[in-house]
Amino acid sequence: MMTFQATLDFARSLDRQDPLAGFRDRFHIPPAQDGSPSVYFCGNSLGLQPKSTREYVLAELDDWARLGVEGHTHARHPWMPYHEFLTEKMARVVGAKPREVVVMNSLTVNLHLMMVSFYRPTTKRRKIVLEYSPFPSDRYAVASQLRYHGFDPVEDLIELQPRQGSDQVLYEDLETLLEEEGHQIALLLIGGVNYYTGQAYDLRRITALGHRYGCMVGFDLAHAAGNLPLQLHDDGPDFAAWCSYKYLNSGPGSLSGVFVHERHANHPAMPRFEGWWGQDKDTRFLMPDTFTPIQGAEGWQLSNPPILPMAAMRASLDLFDEAGMDRLTAKSRQLTGFLEYLLQQQSNPRFSLITPSDPDQRGCQLSIRVAGADKSVFHRLSEQGVIADWREPDVIRVAPVPLYNSFEDVFHFVERLSLAVS
Repeated sequence: MMTFQATLDFARSLDRQDPLAGFRDRFHIPPAQDGSPSVYFCGNSLGLQPKSTREYVLAELDDWARLGVEGHTHARHPWMPYHEFLTEKMARVVGAKPREVVVMNSLTVNLHLMMVSFYRPTTKRRKIVLEYSPFPSDRYAVASQLRYHGFDPVEDLIELQPRQGSDQVLYEDLETLLEEEGHQIALLLIGGVNYYTGQAYDLRRITALGHRYGCMVGFDLAHAAGNLPLQLHDDGPDFAAWCSYKYLNSGPGSLSGVFVHERHANHPAMPRFEGWWGQDKDTRFLMPDTFTPIQGAEGWQLSNPPILPMAAMRASLDLFDEAGMDRLTAKSRQLTGFLEYLLQQQSNPRFSLITPSDPDQRGCQLSIRVAGADKSVFHRLSEQGVIADWREPDVIRVAPVPLYNSFEDVFHFVERLSLAVS
């Protein structure tokens, strides 16, 4: 474990030694009011734009202008199979086989599509388990699925809770829940990283536990994909979905990724909502009346791919493939470890972390509770050129992202946070 020092010179020395430092110059860093680069710690909400994104998107616009409909087959990156240009690189990001991954739709849409197939309740086994304080869209999606099947979310939606005096959920408490109610639980739908606390969950242990009690297991990886070293195939969940506009830098509101484990790859009778782009490729353009799904995750597609957002995603995934998740994870641990160290050196009793200190239980995000604070603290921080995220009543979420944040960013953030609360 690295020994840190609380000086700007030390932060700059870490940047000089960083093999990924050059990637920062390949992103647009929003300027602060004085024109200097801001300290952008909001990649857990919206990732920054790679400078190559404009080139990738303009190439598709140019092909559309030159070729019209012929771009589907004759563009430099033909549009008809365009989603396939993303598959292998996305699979490497999440630790899956290419046939287990597809990019399509948006995140909540994909969670609904996955629940159509993997939430198959009976009167005896119908409950769904969510992690503590899930992102509201997940709660809405699950509650509406329960109501759709004629059940009551008040009775049949179980939210894991931390123990009194803690902000973190223990695996042992999930284990106890399943021992007591596992025979009534149809689905575990857990966020890989909790959006509020930054706690990362052990996907492999949760999957094995859920399957032991006969539950389907899925994960919302919105805050995990591109942030944690995932191994979805080996961990074995039934499905997962994630957005791409946070750590994967594909642009506001961009597309989602889906994982379906290969053991479900060839189940044509599995219930699903069907659309023509999920139809077997050999017969898709013969327009058959009967739907025959593509084997693997592609069989859940509904519509042909939207090329412009996929071009933006391709620009970012090319950078991820060049950097490598192993190197990104190693730097992320150093960045966030340095941030935690500097906060501790402040010895400010108003600062506390609701994110686990154990690097195995978090990604790059730290959620900082500022006792007695209101949003005026956050406004003062913003005025100093920091772009972060405020969550009521007193939490500032920050994420030093290894692709484009520096150790000097971390140093300046803590310096400015101290000024904002003084």
